[in-house]
Amino acid sequence: MDINKTLQELYSQKARLETAIAALEELQRSRATPPNGRRRGRKSMSAAERMEVSARMTRYWARQGKQR
Repeated sequence: MDINKTLQELYSQKARLETAIAALEELQRSRATPPNGRRRGRKSMSAAERMEVSARMTRYWARQGKQR
């Protein structure tokens, strides 16, 4: 049994394992944060979207008032 050859193979395996571990750790870190850097939560609305919601809710409450 050639000890030098065995050591060389083991170092080669160690280098491959370290590369694989680093790649998996990077993948784990990238999945921990969203790709666009934002966290979960309510989506922001533009002024036009807010006006649309306001008009829709005004119509809704007007109908609710008539039904009572």
